[in-house]
Amino acid sequence: MNQKQIMIERLTGVKSSKKNYYTELKKTVEQLEKKNMKLEIINDVTKSFTIDMSMDEMLKNIMEKLVKLYTFDRISLTIFENEQLVLTNVYPQDSFFLKVGAVLPNTNSLYYRAAAEKKVLINDLNETFGQLSAVEKNTMKLLGIETILCLPLYRKKQVIGVLSLGSKAKIDYPNDDFSFLEQLADQMAVCIENSSLYNAVLNGKKEWEETFRAVQDLLIFIDLDYRIIRFNDQVKAFFQLEDDQLYGKRTDEVLQYQDPIDCPVTESYRTKKTAFRQSRLDNQRICDIYTYPVFNETKEMYGVIIYLKDVTKKLYTEAQLMHSGKLAAIGEMAAGVAHELNSPLTAIIGNSQLLLRDFDDHDPTFKLLNDIHNCGIRSKNIIRNLLTFSRQDEYEFEQCSLNKAVEQVLSLIRYQIERQCISLRVDLDPQIPLIEGNLQQLEQIVINFLLNARDALEESDQFQKEIIINTGMKQIKNETFVYMSVEDNGIGMNEQEITEIFRPFYTTKDAMNGTGLGLSVSLGIAKEHGGGIEVKSEKGKGSMFMLCVPMKK
Repeated sequence: MNQKQIMIERLTGVKSSKKNYYTELKKTVEQLEKKNMKLEIINDVTKSFTIDMSMDEMLKNIMEKLVKLYTFDRISLTIFENEQLVLTNVYPQDSFFLKVGAVLPNTNSLYYRAAAEKKVLINDLNETFGQLSAVEKNTMKLLGIETILCLPLYRKKQVIGVLSLGSKAKIDYPNDDFSFLEQLADQMAVCIENSSLYNAVLNGKKEWEETFRAVQDLLIFIDLDYRIIRFNDQVKAFFQLEDDQLYGKRTDEVLQYQDPIDCPVTESYRTKKTAFRQSRLDNQRICDIYTYPVFNETKEMYGVIIYLKDVTKKLYTEAQLMHSGKLAAIGEMAAGVAHELNSPLTAIIGNSQLLLRDFDDHDPTFKLLNDIHNCGIRSKNIIRNLLTFSRQDEYEFEQCSLNKAVEQVLSLIRYQIERQCISLRVDLDPQIPLIEGNLQQLEQIVINFLLNARDALEESDQFQKEIIINTGMKQIKNETFVYMSVEDNGIGMNEQEITEIFRPFYTTKDAMNGTGLGLSVSLGIAKEHGGGIEVKSEKGKGSMFMLCVPMKK
């Protein structure tokens, strides 16, 4: 029976049909698996590529997928830059002969031809070796590449580069594989273009942010609700606030205008035009404030850019220049007045001296003539001191005495202080050494201390108003200083006022009595002399200002 069954199968071909069926089925399954693999590769390339993935990682990912279908040993990417193909990436990285960044020659180039014809090209290097450029020949020969496949990458009908696959073996790619490779090239071109666009946007954003941060003045962007959306680092430094103290805050909470009604931001929202104000903020800084409305594509305003420039120092310098100009004018006027007064004073002093010779000390007329003579001498000294004090351009340092600075200032303003029922107690140490400095500048500090003390006493309810002036020596950190102090029993200051008094333009006086520059200028002079100013004060009890200058070494 077995022999008969075998005979029947041979005659009818049943067994042969089974083999053919399973052979065809196996072949179909392999083809389906290959197609599924191709789809999987395209899908994986799309999914695995991210904006953070480098091109080297992308090439590695593609090669690891493709080796499951094809045999090849090298993958490279060239991109068009200024109409030239530039080698940008190679994998594996130890396989490149040309350096990354090299420009491929366009003569007899398989890469340029693939780009020009916009189709996949495959070349057996043994058969078409003479059709390649010298660079391509040397590179492939050195690497032992036998077959090279060039896939043009183009988007929107424009070639952006070429992807090449190199194999050390001879390979014949079926036509249906060309279609797959073209799809792969198209997908990769999309990924490269997306990456380029993203990097362009990212670089643009980075450059804009770096430019935004590099501006030394303050920049703030706010929305229509006056909320802060963006700011540069200078804003944090200026207001001494952290990010979480600025983001989402209203501008009036941060800027704190002293006059919030006169706000340039409000004007820009109302007029939709640029506005400008020069305002003093609560931190006593004076700023030029510009506001620029921001519009979208439909011309609708959606925010305002605030530009602040701190001009406190500039105004302080301008005020100093104006002050110097006034002093120069006073000097010129004083010189003219002195010329006019010195002649009659000389006659008064000379004639009084001649008349004094004719009377003895006990004669009543002698006392009157002596008073005339002494007043003439005093007037002459006042004129001389006024001339000396007004010469503010003479800033050369030389040996000088703090005692002399006090004496010369008192000769100018002692009378106007005492006529306001303020007693002056002067205790000058005759043993203090000379210092290296400028007498006229030191006199400016003394007169500022005395006038401030006088003003503080004018506002005080004290029955006995007194100013005490002292000079002496003291030790500060193992260094000997010469000091001059002015103490009063006036209205005094609280701790907050003490921390602010040296700021330019800060003043507790009304607009007609003070500019807020006296103490800031005095501190600058003290620092120029290597010293400083100490302040002690208590509200309602008085203040003490002390100038300390190092001894001449």
